[in-house]
Amino acid sequence: MQSTTRLKILDYLRKNQTSTAREISASLGMTGANIRRHLAILEATDLIVVVDRRKIGRGRPENVFSVSNQVLGNGLDVLAGAMMNAWWGSFDEDKREAALRSVAEKLAENNEMDPSPGIHRRLALTIDRLNSYHYRAHWVAGATGAKIIMGHCPYADIIARHPELCRLDAHLLEIQLALPVKQVAKLERGKDGSLRCIFTIE
Repeated sequence: MQSTTRLKILDYLRKNQTSTAREISASLGMTGANIRRHLAILEATDLIVVVDRRKIGRGRPENVFSVSNQVLGNGLDVLAGAMMNAWWGSFDEDKREAALRSVAEKLAENNEMDPSPGIHRRLALTIDRLNSYHYRAHWVAGATGAKIIMGHCPYADIIARHPELCRLDAHLLEIQLALPVKQVAKLERGKDGSLRCIFTIE
């Protein structure tokens, strides 16, 4: 988002929690039409939401806006990190690996692949499963075999403190594909500038 006006609107809503277009217009010294145009863009991109309608004077009720949960964020990274520390913080390496495998099995939701379908079918189903968890994954054929490329790390907020989650990804892939995998890149910057993780089938 490049608009300075929209950034000002978001900042205003963060500080004031809720506001109408008229109130934002008066505070920022801009026309109501200009503010409403920017509010429409912010709402369309899920950065703000209408939380109420407010009657001001004799006119029609006005929408009351607030920043969305997407902007506010949440404490799930802190909670997940604390739970992992409490759960497997004292585990030795073998027990931690078993715990990661157990979590991967839960993520697979008893969807382990029958190894009899062809590898292309298993890859397609695996990519579908990964993308249901927001990995933005795809696979490509390589000279030495298929590569699974994850264009987004769902655990990015805590991966620095919990790098073992990369092993969780490996276990999930192995369960889904019924084949061993190896991570060959971790948060590597691609040609488009995005960070990605890459796994190969062993």
